[in-house]
Amino acid sequence: MPAWPLTDEQTWDVVAFLRNLPLTAPGEGAGDSEGQGPSASATYLGSGACKECHAAIYDRWIKTPMANVVRDPREHPDAIVADFAKADPPVGFTVDDVALTYGSRWKQRYFKKVGDDYFVFPAQWDVTHKKWRPYFVKDDWWAPLHPPDNFQRPTGPLCDGCHSVNYDIEKKTVTEWNVGCERCHGPGSEHAKHPPGHIVNAARLGAVAASDVCIQCHSQGRPVKNPIAGKYYDWPMGYDVTRKLSDVWSLEEHRLGETTFTHFADGTAHKNRMQGNDFVTSLMYTHGVTCFTCHDAHGTAYEGSLRKPGSDVCLDCHGPSSPNGPRAATLAEHTHHAPGSAGSACVACHMPAIAQTIGDVNVRSHTFRFVAPAESDRLKIPNACNVCHADRSRSGPRTR
Repeated sequence: MPAWPLTDEQTWDVVAFLRNLPLTAPGEGAGDSEGQGPSASATYLGSGACKECHAAIYDRWIKTPMANVVRDPREHPDAIVADFAKADPPVGFTVDDVALTYGSRWKQRYFKKVGDDYFVFPAQWDVTHKKWRPYFVKDDWWAPLHPPDNFQRPTGPLCDGCHSVNYDIEKKTVTEWNVGCERCHGPGSEHAKHPPGHIVNAARLGAVAASDVCIQCHSQGRPVKNPIAGKYYDWPMGYDVTRKLSDVWSLEEHRLGETTFTHFADGTAHKNRMQGNDFVTSLMYTHGVTCFTCHDAHGTAYEGSLRKPGSDVCLDCHGPSSPNGPRAATLAEHTHHAPGSAGSACVACHMPAIAQTIGDVNVRSHTFRFVAPAESDRLKIPNACNVCHADRSRSGPRTR
């Protein structure tokens, strides 16, 4: 057995082993309580077909970002959050040109329809700062494979597979936009006819396959067999939740010690949409914790669809003097911050907001590792303390 703690190389060996486990754990099925998932002939119905029998869950889900990431402003007049009257410099398009909106929490982008394809306008709205910013991808792996023109980069191979259910790469059609029920549960036609079977319940999958239901879109990577039919895809084309993600999707590679567009030098995510890349390197992942251990994609009253408010999620397993840590009699002894203060929150130190989403707006890391100020110079990664105490030097005194 290797010595503890594991080195970076040993950690990645464990991750590689876990990601090649079978789709389901021993004795578990990919389906519902009867262990029977949908067959290859099952078809997609759309989330509306689930509402009658699952009304309470549907009513929560319909309010989530999952259900509203892509919206048609003609169907939803409130979809556009940008101020077109403040387009300075002019953005070059109007509200009437927008076929679909994408996002609303941190940023919003705007799609134009040309024929049966969609294209992203070259300006996006920064929700936090209420200002326009340019939008043009130049650093993603696929950027050199496309002309330097947004209107020669259709969203089908680059975006639409994760923002819809059942995107057809040949017909360029979807069963529905947004992350609908069948994106996570598989095609529902057989389940609708013969409940309760014939559907995927991620809670009955092995821990790796269960998290892959989320990682399919919350990760930076590329298909294993790119190009596909002459096109390069930036989403796991060919995957659905009845299959094994690693057969079609490879997480973006990283060389330790290098800071890149996607990763800090230690392998932590440098940008948004990499929660999965972070999570598979964590001790949580190697111990069988899943994404939905902490989150409920059907929607909750808490930020990020957490199952409980703030640190309560963490303290279920990591209470004071717990064998899972922290090794302290009280939280104040562990955090060195006053109870109830921002610095006493578990996420302040273990999930600092360091992954860029737009401008100076960052999202939280999902490695759960604590990076101390003294390590920043060596690892070339922001530390949790200076995220809050930006005015303090890395070698300065501890503050409360």
